[in-house]
Amino acid sequence: MRAVRLLSSLALAVVAVGCAAGGMVEVPIETPIRPKIDASPFARVYVAGFVAGGSEDVDTNLETVRLLRSQLKNKANLKVIEADVLPLMEAAKPAPEGGQSSTQAAKDEQAKPLVIREEKDLQAYEKIFDNKDYWKKVGEEYQGALIVTGSVFFVPHQRSGYVQKEQEVYDSFGRRSVVPTRTYMDRKGYILKPRFVFIDGRSGETLYAETFREDILYSAEQSTPALSSYFELMDRLLPTFLATLSSQTIKGTRSLIR
Repeated sequence: MRAVRLLSSLALAVVAVGCAAGGMVEVPIETPIRPKIDASPFARVYVAGFVAGGSEDVDTNLETVRLLRSQLKNKANLKVIEADVLPLMEAAKPAPEGGQSSTQAAKDEQAKPLVIREEKDLQAYEKIFDNKDYWKKVGEEYQGALIVTGSVFFVPHQRSGYVQKEQEVYDSFGRRSVVPTRTYMDRKGYILKPRFVFIDGRSGETLYAETFREDILYSAEQSTPALSSYFELMDRLLPTFLATLSSQTIKGTRSLIR
């Protein structure tokens, strides 16, 4: 124990001498992050479409396809295929209970617009991602491209509670200071929960899948369009999404004794 204290004292002394002699210097460093999947076998990538649910204020299927395609053009070493979005909702629609039926009631049920209101209802549609034959057929159409698909759930939510805010105060001499205060507020916003699925178009096999969740809240008086909130939340996820396919570099600094 005594030896440990002695070593600690010596270390502090070395730091103190170093600081006194030349001070600290900030050295820039770069940390490479390896991609989560090996995309080198693929020359092309096809963002195929998404099973979408939640709010109808935003077409999250089309918006997600457009956003990911534009990002991949700038960040990934893959040719982005510009093709029609797959009708995944139709392809993934669960069969009516009891199997196929020719009754008018079953036909009417099948003809209803596909709207997924609850997150739990996505599960039945997400079985499409396990259909290797379906994705292999899609891959054959696009020369065995890497396929990006998945699901997107975007829904409004609200919450009430105490929020810590900073408030400016002035003393009797006019000096300004900032103090934290707790205020009860009603807030509203959105939850975004996308699941990205990467599929090998040559075999229909799933290479990697990952689910994310982001939410944002605003004051009840603030009017923020749903589309703006969607893009704000997606912006948080894009670096992680892109890191799945290509190496990324995190830049920072480290303090060294000069």
